[in-house]
Order: sequence, then C-alpha cells, then structure tokens
Amino acid sequence: LVKVLFTMAAKITSAVALLVAASLFLGAHAYHSVSLNYFAPSVRPVFSLRAGQRGRVGPRMVASPKPDLSAWFAPGQKYGPQNPGQPAPTQLPYDNNKLDKNKVEAIKVSGDHLKSPLQQEMADLESIDISDEAVVILKHHGSYQQQNRDLQKSDKKGYADSYQFMLRLKNPCGKVDAKTYQCIDDLSEKYGQKDLRATTRMAFQIHGIRKKDLKTVIASIANAGGSTLGGCGDINRNVMTPPAPVSDPAYQNAFQTANYIAELFKPSSPSFAELWLDGEKAAEVEYWKKDLVQGSTGTNHIPPVASTIEELDKKMHDARMHDAGTGIITGDELEPLYGRTYLPRKFKVAVTVPGDNSIDAYTHDVCLVVIMDESGKNLKGYNIMVGGGMGRTHNKETTFARTADHLGYIAKEDLTECMKSILAAQRDHGNREIRANARLKYLVHTLGVDNFRKLVESYFGKKIQPWVPLPEWQMVDWLGWHPQGDGKWFLGVNVEQGRIKNEGSFKLKTALRKIVDTYGCDIRLTPHQNIEICGIEEKEKAKIDAILKEHGVKSIQEIDDMTRKGIACPAFPLCGLAQSEAERVMPQYINRINNLMEKMGLPGESFVMRMTGCPNGCARPYMAEMAFVGMGGDSYQIWLGGSPNQDGRTAWRWKDRVKNEDVEGTIEPLLYMWKSQRNGQAERFGDFIHRLGQEAVDKYVESYESGTAFKNVVVEKPPLKKA
Repeated sequence: LVKVLFTMAAKITSAVALLVAASLFLGAHAYHSVSLNYFAPSVRPVFSLRAGQRGRVGPRMVASPKPDLSAWFAPGQKYGPQNPGQPAPTQLPYDNNKLDKNKVEAIKVSGDHLKSPLQQEMADLESIDISDEAVVILKHHGSYQQQNRDLQKSDKKGYADSYQFMLRLKNPCGKVDAKTYQCIDDLSEKYGQKDLRATTRMAFQIHGIRKKDLKTVIASIANAGGSTLGGCGDINRNVMTPPAPVSDPAYQNAFQTANYIAELFKPSSPSFAELWLDGEKAAEVEYWKKDLVQGSTGTNHIPPVASTIEELDKKMHDARMHDAGTGIITGDELEPLYGRTYLPRKFKVAVTVPGDNSIDAYTHDVCLVVIMDESGKNLKGYNIMVGGGMGRTHNKETTFARTADHLGYIAKEDLTECMKSILAAQRDHGNREIRANARLKYLVHTLGVDNFRKLVESYFGKKIQPWVPLPEWQMVDWLGWHPQGDGKWFLGVNVEQGRIKNEGSFKLKTALRKIVDTYGCDIRLTPHQNIEICGIEEKEKAKIDAILKEHGVKSIQEIDDMTRKGIACPAFPLCGLAQSEAERVMPQYINRINNLMEKMGLPGESFVMRMTGCPNGCARPYMAEMAFVGMGGDSYQIWLGGSPNQDGRTAWRWKDRVKNEDVEGTIEPLLYMWKSQRNGQAERFGDFIHRLGQEAVDKYVESYESGTAFKNVVVEKPPLKKA
C-alpha cells in the first residue's frame, strides 16, 4: 500500500510540474505576444482592482480569445485604450494594458465618471483637505489642492493648517463677460486671497479657497454663467484664440471655432452638476454658448448655427454623437467621446488666424489656423498643427519640449469629425503606461507625423489635404488702444505676471471692477497674462485712461519692452511642483537684465524672456529667446535661442544650476556677443543665438574676459518702441 501511495504521489508531482511549466510557458508567451503585437487578439492582459490595495491596479496574465474589458470600460463601451477604434499604422512600444505604475488611470476607472471619491470627501466638512485620489478627480472640475509652502519650514503647524484650493475657470477665447467677472471678483474677496490671476492659457484663477467654501464658490460661478469644468484634468482644456475682439471675419471665425470646440469636447457626465449644483441646472447659461447662437457675434460660418440655446444644445448633441462607424464613439453612454478613463493627459487646443502668433501656435496639442477665401470674408477651412507641448522633467531625456507638426488642411464642413478623430487617436493610442509620456506630442513623435496622419485618417474616413502656405508669424501682444472695427475700442493692459491685485498705490483690481461696473465691459485675457477691456465707446476712452491712472496703473507707453514680453508661472508659495521662485522674482530679473544692457550700451533693447519654477513649462519657457527654469533653491537652467515670434523652434538648454547671484556674470558675455556680432540692430537676440549655435556661443563665452562689455562703451540708438 505504501509503495502504491508513493507511486501515485510521484505521478501527481510530475503532473503538477508539467502544469507549472506549461503555465509559465503560456504566461511568457502571452507577455511576449502582447509586448510585440499591440493588436494581437488572442492574448491580452486583464487587470483587476485588487481589494485592500487602495485602488491600485495590478495585472494578471491570462490567455483568452478576446480581451476582458470590464475592468476598464464602462457598460456598453466598445472602444478605448484597451481596445482601440482603429489600429495604429505601425508598432507602438506600449500596449496600454500594463497600467500598474500609473495610479491615475486606476483612479479614473473607479471614479464613476469624475465623481468618486470626491463626492464623499467633499461631504465631510470637518476635514480641511482631501485625499490624493480625490484630488485626481477634482482637477477635472477645475481645482487643485495646495498648501502655503512659505510656512513649510518656519511654521509646521501653520503649514499643516494651510490646505486650500486654487480654482481655475474655463474661459474659451479668454473671454469673461461682465457678470462673470463681477462674480469672481466678489468671490476672491470673500473666499479667496483677494486677488485674481490671469494664466498663460487665457483663464482666471482664484487662490486661497478653503474646502468648506469650495462648493459655494463653484456653484456661484456656474450660476453666473461661467464654469470651471475642464479648467484642469485629463480632458480638453481652455481653448485659446487671439484675444483681439475685432470684427474682421477671420478673427470672428477663430472665435466661433474655439467656442464650438470648447462645447463639443465638454465632458457629458452629470457629475459636475451633481457635485456642485445638487443635480440642478445652473441658473444662467454659459456665456460662450450665447456667443454660438445666431446673431451674437455677427459671424455665422461655424456649425452649428442656431437661433436658440435649445436648438444649439440639440445640434451640439447631434454633432458629438454622430457615429461614422470608425471607432470614434466609445459606446459609453455617459461619455461617448471620452469613455470611462477620459484622455491619457491634458489636451490643449488653440485657434488662430494666419500671421497672428499671439497664442504661441506651435505649443499646443492641436492648433487650427482659419483659412479664408480670396475675398477674406468667407471661411474655407483650416490648417491643422499637432503635437506641440512644453512639459518635461529634469534629468529625464525621454521627456522634452516639442513644437507642433503641420498635419494638413481640412474643409470647414469637416471640422467636427476631424477634431473628434484626433481626440479619438489620442484617447486610444496615447501612452497610459508612463504618465510622463502621455501627452499627444509623444504619440506624434513616436509615430512620426505621416503615420499619425494615417491614424487620424482611419478614424476620420477621408484624407487630410496638404497644408496651405501661410504668411510669416508675428508675436502680437495686443496691448494699448485698438479699434474693434464696429465703432468701439478695446484697451490692452499690461499685468505683470498676470496678478490682478491691490498693493500699495497700485490698485489694478479696484480699477478693473470700477470700469466693469460703470461700463459693463467684457474682459478678455491674453496668452501673455495681460487683459483686454472690450467694447469701449470712443467718448469713454479718456475716462478709462483716467480711472487706470488714478489707481496707479501704468499706460503701455510707460511699460518697458522686457516687461511687456516677459511671462512667469506662479511657482512659490502655492504651487506644489515649484522647485524655485518665478512670479515673485521675475520683475527683479527683468530689472537686472535691463540694467545690464543699459550699462553696456544697449538701452531699450529687449527680447522674449520667460521664467518657470519647475520644468513643466506652464509659462512656455522653451519657446523664449532666453528662459530661466527652476532647478531647486535659487538656481536655474538657462535656455537660449527661441524665436522672437515663437514660430516653430524651441530653445536649447545652455547651462544648469546657475545661481541667482551669478546671473549677471553668466548673461553678460551673451549680450555683449549679440551687441558686437549681430547683423544689424534688426537681428533679434534669439535669432542671433540660433544662427551661431551652441558651439560658437560656448567658445566665445569661454574666451570672454569679464567686464569687457563695460569698457569704451558705445551707446547704441534705442530701437523704436512698440505703439
């Protein structure tokens, strides 16, 4: 009997060993198949939310005839990153199934279409903060959780008690109507830190809101006709246009196109209303929807042309839901375009007119350029750029700033389906495994623009036509007085680093409120953190000037060109990503460089200078002629050689960890080299540096003797100042 039992045990052991070996082989084969063949239908990884691991996602490899999408897709959803609507034209180095290292994707899966766990945590008014998981969801509603980092070392308790929320509005085209402006001005005084911030993406931010007040603030904005939905998060962000409210048909078409895309790509889930409005409709329709209704702007070329808001809503729904059968529509009833997990990262769109590069056209995920017919009165179609973006990470060369590629041209009637196709391509094929490489620019870079065009065309169902030649780009800031073309005027006001505040004798915030209250003006924000006061009657211009002067606000003639061209991100004390100062030291850096140029005989000279507190690039530093990018403490990377018109090239990294006290000594040889070797005064600093290249610049700087620029100084005639 014992012998029989031993024999049976040996056979069982052998069988188990064979099963284990087979299992390992199949598992390895499954992994190999998925890694090498993105669209192999036979084997795909299946992910599940493992209990007890705080929502983190872990993979388990199985062999199955079809992918199990239930863990990642909403009920009824057919297409998305784990089952693309169209295959990529060439192999990608990821398959969007190994997502265990990307916590954000798992949070979006369990987030119930941008609701959980935020809804539960916001109901707890005893606590002053929310969890990291809730923050991921909150971003899509337009808010970030922050702390006052000035207190981090000096006041531990104060720092612990300093939890607050930054709220970013959605302001398509940078427009803010009078009612919404009055609302946010009041809210910033009552619930915020008594200032407003104009961002580089033409939106307002309110800082310093406490958790217990956040619902009140968001609801108040929505009921005034504004919104914060889409201010942040892995969805379509604020859509930019040139800020000029001129009646020229090209500009009006850009304005309407931007409003249309903002509405087309607005999340469809009811979560925003459920979280902030108790499930009710806002008391006021968003002001940009009013602009889409026939007759509101005098331009009716962009579909849908509607005579009422109700008709507009129906046409927008039909445009969003139109299904050509090419895999654009996901099948998710709540989010037909986005699906359960929305996009891999933020998605930034801009629209401009030929020649006007006030929006930094090459820095967006998608930029449309309106193309008019020969009369200049009627819209024909759009040139499309894709794959721009500024964000990168220090010491991680797989991340980089990138300028957009020219995708091609489409007719105006193809706007909706082509834009949906680009969004679907990024939704399905953007890299969700490595969040640092999730932006559209990395997909375009990996595929190449020609293959990316093929991918878009597979969703679009038709060919994208060749790019229409354009005139040269010009960086226009639209500051000062300009005619609108309808008998009225607008005034561009310089706002240093976008901070609208009252400080000492400088009372810009009070002045703007008085102007809006008195004249009912709309405000438009610019991509350079400035503002436009719109719709001014000729007879009121002098009164507007007087109000601003009375409140210590300088006219554009009093603003030096370095200040006029410079922008900086907020950085410290509230941004959690900041490594160095930016907004608070940018005025000092401008003054120091102005003084340096004055000393070496370059009075009144200027170039585009930008500063960020970290490498994420919110102030678009990598396009600047000279940029300072925070590396920790008071040290910065210096980038050189961007275009003065930001027309399609990035700067290059010149030096790392330049200390604050060493800035003048580091920059001195560059400016003197420019002065002494440029091809006349018309050659701008960035173009000069780009023409010479890094090797020649480094060689000159190495041989430069400190102080040479200040010997036998020949003072050059100042360049003509902008109007």
